[in-house]
Amino acid sequence: MPDQMLVEPLCTMPALPSCGSKPLPADGRHGRAMEALRATLDALGIGSVEEINWKTYDTIMRVIEPLIGAGHTLRHFDYTHSAALQPGTVERLRSDYSIRLAYTEWGSPQNPALICLGGIANSARRFDYVARALSRHYHVLCLDWAGRGRSGWLADQSDYSFDANVAQVLALIRHKRLGSVTLLGSSLGGNVAMRVAAEAPELVDGLILNDIGPFIPNERRRRRAESVARHYVFRHPAQLFHRTGAAQKNDGPVDDTVLLHNSFHQTRWSEENGGRVYRHDIRALQCYRDGAAQDHDQWDDWQRVSCPVLLVHGMMSDALQESTIARMMEKPRVSVVHVPDVGHTPTLSDPLHIDTLRRWIATPHGLPAESTIGWTAGADRILFR
Repeated sequence: MPDQMLVEPLCTMPALPSCGSKPLPADGRHGRAMEALRATLDALGIGSVEEINWKTYDTIMRVIEPLIGAGHTLRHFDYTHSAALQPGTVERLRSDYSIRLAYTEWGSPQNPALICLGGIANSARRFDYVARALSRHYHVLCLDWAGRGRSGWLADQSDYSFDANVAQVLALIRHKRLGSVTLLGSSLGGNVAMRVAAEAPELVDGLILNDIGPFIPNERRRRRAESVARHYVFRHPAQLFHRTGAAQKNDGPVDDTVLLHNSFHQTRWSEENGGRVYRHDIRALQCYRDGAAQDHDQWDDWQRVSCPVLLVHGMMSDALQESTIARMMEKPRVSVVHVPDVGHTPTLSDPLHIDTLRRWIATPHGLPAESTIGWTAGADRILFR
């Protein structure tokens, strides 16, 4: 089965329930996607994940993707990887080379810019919910890191460095000829955003850090690295659902369509392997693993950040420690939002969470220094249990 971008609505396919063509509201609600998923499973006579094969999986994704991801444009640009960022290549053999980086674009370029940066193994499409909701008032750009998603791969494993990620963000800002921007970073993306804000303060109006701070203990980094720096092959949808459910067990009360959407874009079909595999260059994650033996310490960067900061804290997180939060709050113009029942990096798909981001971007001083925000509704799970 070829991997493809699924765009046609279910109503174009005979013998299945009609979903209509109206997209989800811009506030990020996806109740209609869950209703369509239930109707499709009923129409296909599917009562358990074991009954789903790749053909019916493809049908399911044709149902929910138009209801979630419509409204963006997938774009690419040439990123020049500097010889200075090639530590694993013999010095006399180093030279600049280019690859294509992918990003999704939402909203009008006339609006203020928001750049979304994902975690070590994330796809840019993980930001679809927040990007779509904010695109009415903001020009939202979501970057696929080199070696992830639909971006090209770097030449050597050692090229996938932290400094290379910083260079990619600066390259996107230059490519789009943006002025100052707001940066939203989840996990690794937040650390990179922090470095950009520290080194180029004139480019950053505001910083949203999704469950990440200037310090991550090495034991947590090693645990995460060992989990992601492996080659997984999912030869049956149930295997993908099991792995996704295990990997996203701390995502909080989000419904199946959120998990389906994120796992679909994080993987691709592989004829060679006869199943779906993660949509990334495994060397990028192995490079991260090599550096995970050390604590991640960015307190020097943090001291140089001068823009307003919103810190989103998953209250079950093992990556953002209470002591780190307390130290971050010593800086002026820092607001912290605690999200219960969720671990590392909330999905930012819940309307309440998205509205909090919207209000902070519009008026950074409008939120209290510290607050807690709940969820719109409980999780609706059929496949991911």
